[in-house]
Amino acid sequence: MADPMTFVIIIFYFLVLIGIGAWASRKIMNTEDYILAGRSLGFWVFTILMVASICSGMTLLGVSGLGYASGWPTIWEQIFVPAAAAFCITIFGMKLHTVGRENGYLTLEDYFAHRFESVKHLRGLSAIAGITVSLIYLVGQYTAISIVLIWLFGIEHWQALIIAGIIITTYTVIGGLYAVSWTTLIQGLILIFGVVAIAPFLIMRAGGLTHINEVLSTIDPNLVAPWYPTPVYAGYAFATPEFLFSFAILLMVGLACAPHVINNVLAAKETKYFKWSPLIAFLIYLVVMFLVKFVGFAVRVLVEEGQIILPEAINAQDFSFILGVEFAAPNMLIWAFFAVIVLAAVMSTTDRLMLTIGTIFSWDIYKNILHPEASTKKVLTISKASVFLAAVISLILAINPPEMLAWLIWMGIGVMLSTFAIPILGGLYWRGATTKGALAAMVCGLIGSGVFGYYHQYVAKLPVHFSLYSVTLALIALIIVSLFTTKNSEKVLDETMTGWYIFRKK
Repeated sequence: MADPMTFVIIIFYFLVLIGIGAWASRKIMNTEDYILAGRSLGFWVFTILMVASICSGMTLLGVSGLGYASGWPTIWEQIFVPAAAAFCITIFGMKLHTVGRENGYLTLEDYFAHRFESVKHLRGLSAIAGITVSLIYLVGQYTAISIVLIWLFGIEHWQALIIAGIIITTYTVIGGLYAVSWTTLIQGLILIFGVVAIAPFLIMRAGGLTHINEVLSTIDPNLVAPWYPTPVYAGYAFATPEFLFSFAILLMVGLACAPHVINNVLAAKETKYFKWSPLIAFLIYLVVMFLVKFVGFAVRVLVEEGQIILPEAINAQDFSFILGVEFAAPNMLIWAFFAVIVLAAVMSTTDRLMLTIGTIFSWDIYKNILHPEASTKKVLTISKASVFLAAVISLILAINPPEMLAWLIWMGIGVMLSTFAIPILGGLYWRGATTKGALAAMVCGLIGSGVFGYYHQYVAKLPVHFSLYSVTLALIALIIVSLFTTKNSEKVLDETMTGWYIFRKK
């Protein structure tokens, strides 16, 4: 249970977030302001928003929990995930930002509707898929927030969910992306500096990396290997070479095309940001990810040596980071500060996901499909109501937490990869990709992820992540159907900068 000082600091932190939402609400004059912050995000706000949209509750709780359970063979995750930010900004962002500004896109679905000349069908399908995968991902975020609040205040899981839902929904609803981007900047900076400060100290408290590796090797020699041998011999030993291949595609490309991440590129103020932003985002996240994974290793050693005791919970390993912080914090003031750091990590992606769901429903489904005549005021009202509804649904789904937070996050990313990667890449870089080809790819990817995901979970374990099969199916569908269906107009292909280049040809 948190002491009074920690309680006061956290309450102050929550009030600051709501205050930012109130300030941001005064800047909202139209739908573009609410959804894209008026396309006004500066370099550092945009870059940190990209990092924090990916750097979620998984980063502190899931990554450290995975490090605790599986050791060094999962260290590759610490390269693949930061690469997602760079991949999104470079491969997707440069073109989408340019054509988005020229054509007034507010969402990825606007791009799909324009590039594939499908005002309703592809927009509608991608909108439904976007809401679905965002809800899956959102459940994982609320589960992470609940873990933190239970740890801090000793409350029930359902009470933690309600508190988290009220705080995040409040500032997201009233402030839109202005509120999300500025709260994310604050949360992101707190997270970065906090992890850099606490992780090395905790690693030293556990005896340093040499001692940590010695202890891990006594548990299982493969815990300090670069990967696990095939065939898989234990639940934690899934990171075989073939799985890691699919893991790289899953995290690097799947996260890059997630709706709550890719839509950020439309909000940047200047195209010139895309020159250095990929490298800076990659390096910042790389440092954070490695340190958090090392924390998981350290806590495993401290548990083995009896210095830390994990709670009796189905997802006990996901408490690794917060218990490590509690063990390493030298005094209550430092402890209270790091409590805010953990909250910042788990809240920084949640608000972006909720805004993404509200945006997709209000703009893409309500405004562009159901009621094209709807006023800006009506669209904003529907968007805010959708954010609230997304919070309610995800909180209900999060009542029964998963066994390991990382697995739920990977499932959501797998559906994102299977559904969006091929239509986006095909649309941006292949002039031969057609409307029906994109539809076929999205349908096959979405259905395939469900089929292969179910097979892996309930029938027999696959040697690679299920999304590798479904994204391959989507690629085949795009190519075959596009070769035998009507091509899109050259005028549209030129307007959307379609072709094998990143920068516009002069």
